[in-house]
Amino acid sequence: MGAFIRCERLTRIYRKGAIEIVPLRDLDLEIARGDFVALMGPSGSGKTTLLNLLAGIDHATSGRLSIGGTEITGLSRDALARWRAREVGIIFQSYNLVPVLTAFENVELPLLLHGHSRRKREELALAALATVGLSDRAGHFPRQLSGGQEQRVAIARAIVADPPLLLADEPTGDLDRESAVLVLELLAKLNSERGTTIVMVTHDPAAAACAHRQLHLEKGSMAHGVQPSRGEQDA
Repeated sequence: MGAFIRCERLTRIYRKGAIEIVPLRDLDLEIARGDFVALMGPSGSGKTTLLNLLAGIDHATSGRLSIGGTEITGLSRDALARWRAREVGIIFQSYNLVPVLTAFENVELPLLLHGHSRRKREELALAALATVGLSDRAGHFPRQLSGGQEQRVAIARAIVADPPLLLADEPTGDLDRESAVLVLELLAKLNSERGTTIVMVTHDPAAAACAHRQLHLEKGSMAHGVQPSRGEQDA
């Protein structure tokens, strides 16, 4: 069985005038379906760039990137947007909730792209909030929630369409330790019970320890410290 995520000589180059910035260079990487990977490395090592490429938010300068059998480097902008809506959930460090919408409305928002009926959207949004333990906060606005609750709403929004891939950019970076533990436990549960493939950028060794394996980037390339996945360990 092939890899769920496959990067082949993936390179991203930015140019600022005569200056060339290369956050990723010739990156080769495979991630199995159902894996839970922590991406680690110093600032500027290419972690967030890689996450943005996996999300289809940014485009590679060269190389190939396939996810779930779809080579996304060749998709048009519209096709990429449709693919992302079906296949990827994204969790941001800063939550990115819409402040004028309730928790329920924030979670429901991605479903507007799927053509579901109003009743179906309500059913899915309430189920996602129940999954993250916030059914009783459905009518609350972000300003009425704690940081940990906001992040759990953001997770509910990311999983409401049941995407096979979940990308998390420092999901515990702005949280106190107790809230961070709840979020990490929730991610681990989504991975183990739903089989969701998770790629998480983090600087926190405690957060990284919750993943199946840790991948270290340095200057845009894979570095030491790559650990086998649990499946490989059990083989």
